[in-house]
Amino acid sequence: MKSEKNKSLSDKFLIPSPDNRETAGKRKKISPQKSDSTGKLRIGDNWNAITIIAYSQNSPLKAIAEFVENCIDAGAKNITIVRGKERGELYIKVIDDGEGIPLNEQGYPNFKYVATHICDSIKKKLKKKGAQGIQGEFGIGLLSFWTVGEKLVLSSAGSDGKTYQMEMNKGEPGYVITMRRSLFSHPGTELLVHPLLPGIRQLNGERIQHYLASELRDRIRKSDVKIKIKDRYSRKEFDVKPQQFTGRFLQNFDVLETEKGQIYLELYLNSYSTENSVSLFRSGTRVLPSISKLDFFNRTPWTAGYLQGMIDVPYLQLTPGTRDGVVQDNSFQLFCDSIGPLEEKLRGIIELEKKAEEEGASRNILKSVQRALKEAFLALPSGEYDWFDIYSTKSGSRKTSDPLFMQTEDTDAGQKIDLPEETGGSDNEEDREFYEHAGPLYSAVISPASCFVKVNTTRNFRCIPRDRNRRIVENQIEVRWEIKEGSGTLSGTEGEYVTFTASDEPITTILRAAVTQADTVCEAEAIITVTESLLEKERQNDKGLNRGIPGYTFVRATGELWRSRFDEKNNLIIINNGHKDYIYASWKKARKLKYISRLFAKELVLKNFAGFDTDALLERMVELILYTEEHLH
Repeated sequence: MKSEKNKSLSDKFLIPSPDNRETAGKRKKISPQKSDSTGKLRIGDNWNAITIIAYSQNSPLKAIAEFVENCIDAGAKNITIVRGKERGELYIKVIDDGEGIPLNEQGYPNFKYVATHICDSIKKKLKKKGAQGIQGEFGIGLLSFWTVGEKLVLSSAGSDGKTYQMEMNKGEPGYVITMRRSLFSHPGTELLVHPLLPGIRQLNGERIQHYLASELRDRIRKSDVKIKIKDRYSRKEFDVKPQQFTGRFLQNFDVLETEKGQIYLELYLNSYSTENSVSLFRSGTRVLPSISKLDFFNRTPWTAGYLQGMIDVPYLQLTPGTRDGVVQDNSFQLFCDSIGPLEEKLRGIIELEKKAEEEGASRNILKSVQRALKEAFLALPSGEYDWFDIYSTKSGSRKTSDPLFMQTEDTDAGQKIDLPEETGGSDNEEDREFYEHAGPLYSAVISPASCFVKVNTTRNFRCIPRDRNRRIVENQIEVRWEIKEGSGTLSGTEGEYVTFTASDEPITTILRAAVTQADTVCEAEAIITVTESLLEKERQNDKGLNRGIPGYTFVRATGELWRSRFDEKNNLIIINNGHKDYIYASWKKARKLKYISRLFAKELVLKNFAGFDTDALLERMVELILYTEEHLH
């Protein structure tokens, strides 16, 4: 019998026996039976499969979001998430006022169906019947509690008004259904997970609120559900509001029609930030926080850092394990093909935004550099820094009055010099005051000391009191203003600043300020020329009169060694933005600001100290840079 059995097995699987090894190779192979060539897959170890599914959820926040989604699927309008501590154990409780657990024929909550139908979601069957607003489909959401805590208690009311509960423990296949002792039952479902796993004890209510606001953004908006988080352990409460995007809403990018349904887009154009991203949603639930995580979308405009918003694709197939992956099948390819034509339009919009940001940054840099230079000129000896060539009325002539604060109507926005701001609150000023305390009042100056003002217009003036070392004096100072000669009106007679309103006729006015500190009195004067015709002549002059500190513009001269040049005719400093030093400086805003200010110092020194030897020019440039960067911010 044994030999016959071995013979039949060897004949079936073509295994040579000890007696027929020599003839085994000559024997004709027998084809397998038809029943062995086809079949169906099945699970060999059910509990092992359930364990793998339970541990497939790697995010506790995602697990809590799934609990909340179950509440929304049950029609809840109010959901409360409680984080607390009882008997030394942290817990999380989710309470809703939805339909609760479906009842069985006896009128009890059908917990048995929930526990014995893993991967067989009743919601998927409801979807096939046409139910709307339901997200679940895998039947594995309840197992997510394994990544949150050790024990799950699920409670719901029966038709008899009593409350029943089902208990499940992490890592155990069994479940227990009991009646819960309570004075009264409430509609809906209560889910309790305790104690929380050691690694997520720091999962506070604020983090849960931020996550749900973005993860369930559209589900909260469309279902109009109210979600409240009560963090009793931290003694705080939070209301979950749908995430609000910032920036300019792009109205032409809202809905795309495809063969399998509509794709909903909500895109916003924002200022550049590495935190800006476009999220991928499916039916109101976030799948990916950034669509650029998908290889197809790992390119501009999605990686440019200028777009915020979301794209909702209802027909995408998700991976059931982590619920944050996309199956790249025909539906995904249809989605990619539909989005492709929009990318070029979005790139064009982003390029325009980049140019606008660069122009705005250039204006801010110019304003900062001009303000710093103006403060430097006030601090430097006036006899050594007249800067006559740039501000002369005629070629070769020198103005005796200070032209640095001239403001004319034909000066463009990039060339106007604003009044100096109070620097007492800045870090640089605080450092200077700490080491250098201003002495008693010694002198005063009005800024600007000389200017042209058009009739019936206004001009701001500032009185700057200084000590013997030209430091600004601020303590126990009183300033009084008056018009010494001429006509015009002042906004006030006291204070550091005053606004002058010119008369309706051309005239020369002398403005005087008297500064008092204890028994010391200093006076300063400013000459104001009120005119109409001079400004018109200035527009016709190619070189211009008193155009103030120059502006700047860019020229890309890649590979050339020059960094900057001065265009005297247009009163502009031309900066080579193709130079390697400019490219390096542009990586950081503060470094770029310093680089441009040093180019200003270089060009102003070269222009106004023509004929000086190299050593003298370098000394002047170092001096100007030192005083300029002190006020650069």
